[in-house]
Amino acid sequence: MKTRILNQLQEIEEKHQLRILYACESGSRGWQFPSPDSDFDVRFIYIRPADFYLSVAETQDHLGFPINDELDIYGWDLKKVLQLMGKSNTTPFEWLQSPIVYREVAGFRSELWALCQYFFSQRKNTHHYLGIGKTAMSTMNDNNEISIKKLFYVLRPLLSAKWCLEKNRIAAMTIAPLAELMPQNLQEMVQGLVIFKRTAVEALPVEIDKDLKNWIEREFEFCSQAVKEIEKTKFDFSLLDAFFLKMIKAYDN
Repeated sequence: MKTRILNQLQEIEEKHQLRILYACESGSRGWQFPSPDSDFDVRFIYIRPADFYLSVAETQDHLGFPINDELDIYGWDLKKVLQLMGKSNTTPFEWLQSPIVYREVAGFRSELWALCQYFFSQRKNTHHYLGIGKTAMSTMNDNNEISIKKLFYVLRPLLSAKWCLEKNRIAAMTIAPLAELMPQNLQEMVQGLVIFKRTAVEALPVEIDKDLKNWIEREFEFCSQAVKEIEKTKFDFSLLDAFFLKMIKAYDN
């Protein structure tokens, strides 16, 4: 599959006349709790020649392709990525932490990751993750059953929100360091669920353990109250402008 992914990234570069600066795995494989039927969610960041950004017309800032079998490829223009970073969007934060990297221009990932640290909003990130977690939790039925996929869509965002509140920095992407925020018995339970998910289809319903459910409910309540006390954050966008101009000069064709 990796060879297929690399070939498709090369084809995208040639067809759309752009430079892919970074490509990684997102989704459950990147979060390190895949199922046998999990898609390969390939995400990439690209840049175009300088003239593209000088047009007065509206320009496309993303590239999406039909999902082919189990392969889902999607990319954002660097300008879009930087704009989202300026809003403390969690997606670039996660992509840059992916444990599965398909392509990377030397130094790009580390430099952009360092820049991300200046645009972390504890308030926005916590709200974002709580919203995702609560939406997934709402799919649980009256018998405390939820699909194994949705259960992890509860756990990872909730733990990410807790991380943002307790550590006041960008949340880790993968489940293992996030789970360390849980009591030891629940950490072991989550580790067991990760192993179980490797052989279970994503739609498989599971009953949430009583202790885990109680912990989830308590943490949702605690985090929802704690985030209300956090003030909004303002950022200096000049750092993003400087990085963007630097990259255009470096990769203009």
